[in-house]
Amino acid sequence: MSLGGHTRNAEKATLGSKLLDVNWGLVLLLASVAAIGFAMLYSAANGSVSPWASRQMIRFGVGLVAMLVIALVDIRVWLRQAYAIYAVALVLLIAVEVMGVTGMGARRWVDLGAFQLQPSEVMKIALVLALARYFHGIGHEEIGRPLLLIPPLVMVAAPVFLVLRQPDLGTALLIAAVAAVLFFQAGVRWWKFALVALATVIVVPFAWRFGLHDYQRDRVLTFLVPESDPLGAGYHILQSKIALGSGGVFGRGFMQGTQSHLSFLPEQQTDFIFTMLAEELGLLGCLVLVGLYLAILAYGFAISLRARNQFGRLVAIGVTTTFILYVFINIAMVTGLIPVVGVPLPLVSYGGTAMVTLLVGFGLLIGVFVHRDVPIPRRPDQLGA
Repeated sequence: MSLGGHTRNAEKATLGSKLLDVNWGLVLLLASVAAIGFAMLYSAANGSVSPWASRQMIRFGVGLVAMLVIALVDIRVWLRQAYAIYAVALVLLIAVEVMGVTGMGARRWVDLGAFQLQPSEVMKIALVLALARYFHGIGHEEIGRPLLLIPPLVMVAAPVFLVLRQPDLGTALLIAAVAAVLFFQAGVRWWKFALVALATVIVVPFAWRFGLHDYQRDRVLTFLVPESDPLGAGYHILQSKIALGSGGVFGRGFMQGTQSHLSFLPEQQTDFIFTMLAEELGLLGCLVLVGLYLAILAYGFAISLRARNQFGRLVAIGVTTTFILYVFINIAMVTGLIPVVGVPLPLVSYGGTAMVTLLVGFGLLIGVFVHRDVPIPRRPDQLGA
């Protein structure tokens, strides 16, 4: 896969040269996935663009413009503002505690008047920026000093704690997993991960007893034996499996799914939209979507390899990891491989904050490639104004 690009003076790059360096193949892949999402939301509304498809198209348009603008901004600007962006995201998470909007039994949104914002989605990108800046500022020889790992651990622990209180176990685990990948990529030794894993094993029984809500324990038990309560806690995953199997290789046909259109399938426009796609377009449709996701993943890792500074490399890895974990968790959830958690399918599930923030993340990813030759000093006081 060719990323394009050419050798030029990074300090004198013009807007035109930056536009030429934008990964338009990646933009096309993102638009293709979003188009599949529009079609599925149209089907979920029984052949109507309202209420989901039309709003999703508008959000994608806004997110696409934001993505391109962000990609053209000098990457050093995002490094300088990384901690400020993280602080804003943390304040928004705290605002959820104070004045959050409750929906479907969880308090995860902040009402900003014109729209409702889900701060946990913003934090996923903000944390990547903050950790990338921190690890960019310390060398590989310093990464082994335990005291230097305390600040990034606190940066991770604070949002994970606040998201767990919403409660949103799936998003909290996703944030922690992305952070772990960034720690590893920054050079943290494997034995420190082993210590964390051991501590996690010790804590699990106490977390099960005192840390999880009743519905979260029910989800885990239902995941293990969904047939134990087919009309209660196990209903969603059983209906999802029925829809997956009934689609076969080629599917029942667009807008011909029975599980979704007869209202057996829950949350078909959000968490279980992949199941609806599988029923209507079959295994072939699923493979096309997964193939697009894998192509986007390849672009992300290729861009990270081309980055010539630690900040850009870690931002690229963080955004790409966030994206692929979204995909894996959602598909694994609806196919019964993991317990049901509230993680949307990227660019396909209905949802404004998730789509726009993900496109903002891809703007940063593309910006890493556009500014791959820009020198970034390690010390903050050398970054300039």
